Amino acid sequence: MTDELASTTRTFLTRPHAGTFTTLRPDGTPHVAPVRFTYDAATGLARVTTRAGARKARNVAAAGPAARVALCQADGFRWVTLEGTAAVTDDPARLAEAVRRYTARYRESPPAPRDLVVVEIAVDRVLGLNVWGGVNQGAFRP
Repeated sequence: MTDELASTTRTFLTRPHAGTFTTLRPDGTPHVAPVRFTYDAATGLARVTTRAGARKARNVAAAGPAARVALCQADGFRWVTLEGTAAVTDDPARLAEAVRRYTARYRESPPAPRDLVVVEIAVDRVLGLNVWGGVNQGAFRP
């Protein structure tokens, strides 16, 4: 079943839909922002490009290595949520890989502000509904 879950989830996450990205502000309240993102099922790494000064990047940076986040993509009554720990980086090689993957998924380059960073999420939990063939819902740990 794990292979089936991973395969259908991968397929769903390659479609050029936007999603929501949830981070926690320093006061513990959630911040939810619309984003475009990519997910590499082979490594379990999701990526969101943004500005270093954006609230989502600042929230992740402020939380440090234990920053818990969630990415959700929905299409009607089908959805997948990717949860994990996040880190912000401006490393040129990591940024280039994030831009390459974004461009492949969305068929256009992401915005390129001067303070472009990538939030990398080490996905450790996948939740979904109506994306796993005969399974209606469930949780899956990659």
